[in-house]
Amino acid sequence: MTAGTEAIVSARTIEGRILLIRGRKVILDADLAELYGVETKVLTRAVRRNPERFPGDFMLQLSSQEFANLRRQYGTSSQWGGRRYPPFAFTEQGVAMLSSVLRSKRAVLVNVEIMRAFVRLRQMLAAHAGLQRRLDELEAKYDAKFKVVFEAIRQLMEPPAKPRKPIGFSAQTGT
Repeated sequence: MTAGTEAIVSARTIEGRILLIRGRKVILDADLAELYGVETKVLTRAVRRNPERFPGDFMLQLSSQEFANLRRQYGTSSQWGGRRYPPFAFTEQGVAMLSSVLRSKRAVLVNVEIMRAFVRLRQMLAAHAGLQRRLDELEAKYDAKFKVVFEAIRQLMEPPAKPRKPIGFSAQTGT
């Protein structure tokens, strides 16, 4: 990351906005508008004025059911309140195309960081898939005495389970 883009938007902020919808990694229009520093209606107006730049593999519009599910998943939010239509979701290529319709300096700088976030995400997924494939090869190569080792490694590769909050009264804390 260059020194000039650090103050604009962090990689962690961008990566937190990438969702998986219909098997695609996308960012919603409201999130992009916030990152670019414009209103959502300005962004969607620019997209609607240039439909030839946003084919189906660059952008999709959520169905009413998908939008309702998304709102339930993240809870009610003033960010999505009052919308008359489901949001647009932009793929990596759609985000790149947005830089051609939103021509501000901030949009260009934010786009660079978004592209880097998509690349990092793709690299992490590829590394995990490569590790899984290599582990399968090793497991097939060695006999049953190493089965316990391979199972332990597979368990370590799983994401940690969220600790559950204890139910009931605790005499020690008084809660």
